[in-house]
Amino acid sequence: MADIQLSEDEFIAVLRLQNIPNVGDVTAKKLISHCGGPTAVFYDKAKHLLKIDGIGSHTIKSLHDREHLEAAQDEYTYIKSKGIAYSYFLNADYPNYLNHCIDSPLLLFKRGAIDLEGRKIISVVGTRNITSYGAAFCERFIEEISPLNPIIVSGFAYGVDIAIQKAAVKHGLQTIGCLAHGLNQIYPKVHAKYLADIEKNGGFFTEFWSTSNPDRENFLKRNRIIAGMSEATVVIESAEKGGSLVTADIANSYNRDVFAVPGRADDKFSLGCNNLIKQQKARMLTSAADLVYLLGWDVEEKKTQPVQKQLFVEMDDTEKSIYGFLQKQGKQLLDSIALECQLPVFKVSSTLLNMEMKGIVRPLPGKLFEAL
Repeated sequence: MADIQLSEDEFIAVLRLQNIPNVGDVTAKKLISHCGGPTAVFYDKAKHLLKIDGIGSHTIKSLHDREHLEAAQDEYTYIKSKGIAYSYFLNADYPNYLNHCIDSPLLLFKRGAIDLEGRKIISVVGTRNITSYGAAFCERFIEEISPLNPIIVSGFAYGVDIAIQKAAVKHGLQTIGCLAHGLNQIYPKVHAKYLADIEKNGGFFTEFWSTSNPDRENFLKRNRIIAGMSEATVVIESAEKGGSLVTADIANSYNRDVFAVPGRADDKFSLGCNNLIKQQKARMLTSAADLVYLLGWDVEEKKTQPVQKQLFVEMDDTEKSIYGFLQKQGKQLLDSIALECQLPVFKVSSTLLNMEMKGIVRPLPGKLFEAL
């Protein structure tokens, strides 16, 4: 991808497109592609623009609303005065994984020492009401994954977000906080004390202007950046409903891998994770080794510990049947296991989950399973 430096007029044109309520990122990219550049969008004839799918007369009228031009000019003046860096979606420094998402932002504003080139990227999210179990898992996960030197992406919010980002800094990993407001402020304010450390070890991304506040809808919009930036999203603790589950759904819609940390059945801050696993919307994650294996990441042999099967594990008749089949036939799909073992799919699914937790089977890419 080319490294395009936007001129002042082009930058203002992109900001204008960002500011028009009924022109989202998908439509804006169509306009830029059709017209040959952001500035050309505002000079093209209406009859040409109407040929673009999704463009109607109301949208064309909004393009020429002077209010949006003046707002864009004001924001450009602010960006220039503060020396704010940015990544345009057609630039080489724009996050690669995010650029594969149809609704990725036109512009990402940034601060810090972010370096994405050739790096593995993982997004980690979870409840704001983190428990001691969740906090301990954050620390252990980062310690285990640190030999791969990945970038850890999160939302810089209370709970799991800040716990995982602090752990990343502690272990010398680059971490990126995706914000739901402009770079002229920080939310929550109590996290201002972490700014310097994170900017030295990564930084911050946002698509929001200096005029944007941390409103609820901005957090939901921000979640697509967290999900889209990385190869996989990990959910560490979540109630039955919450923003981290929205992020997991978005990651699934982008066809990205999702992992969830299981918890006790009666723990309200594990319900969301348990449901993701139960509904097969996420892989169960009990250690960093699970993620490394399922994503196919290579690690030097000395930095990994071999997975060992537990000896003398007790199995019921159903588990013995499935285990025997997998031992004999090797890697198999869920449907194949159900067919050969003459069991309903739902029964096989729940049994395999129990067997995973016992450490006698493991899931593989492509929804395969194998005996250990």
